[in-house]
Amino acid sequence: MIKHWHTTFACLLVITFGFTLFFFGTDGFQAYTAEKARVNKLIDDKPKFPNVTLEDSKGREYSISEFEDKYVFITFLYTSCTTVCPQLEMNMSKVYEKIPSKYMGKDLVFLSISFDPSRDAPATLAKYQGYFNSDGETWRMVRIANKAELNSLLKAFGVIVIPDGNGNFAHNSAFYVVDKKGRLLDVLDYKKIDEAAKKLIDILDKKAGE
Repeated sequence: MIKHWHTTFACLLVITFGFTLFFFGTDGFQAYTAEKARVNKLIDDKPKFPNVTLEDSKGREYSISEFEDKYVFITFLYTSCTTVCPQLEMNMSKVYEKIPSKYMGKDLVFLSISFDPSRDAPATLAKYQGYFNSDGETWRMVRIANKAELNSLLKAFGVIVIPDGNGNFAHNSAFYVVDKKGRLLDVLDYKKIDEAAKKLIDILDKKAGE
């Protein structure tokens, strides 16, 4: 009887310890994966977009201040990608189509940032944006030629980019929303097009009503 009680107590102790470990290891059940925990931390920290030089498909160079007083809807990609990037940009184009035209360019800009600047020159970006009906103004495709600057942005926004040695990259993908002050406002699932569009429209409508 005593042995049985000890066995039961030991089992309960292990379960309780495991439960506690799971609780704290998953941010109080709000994060069930490392990626979700990473996103939650980004949203909590609200990192500022670093001072980097963007070069767009028209060869123009500017910083994020180019979009002062606008929200910026961002993706990270490389044009040689044949896996997730085309779907990422296609989904971005579908979100773009759902945003009322009165907001585009005036209150909101779409920005696709390449993390492969050596291959994604302005001419390459210009060709690539044509596949997704990016107009080069309200939706721009850019690169950051300076490697140190690029790395500072990737690090700030938690973008993981791992070269495979064959010209391709393993990387995470999401929609990033930057507010009018250049701080990260939200990170959205790029597969949830309607949800992302609604989120943007709600933000824009709220600001328009203030």
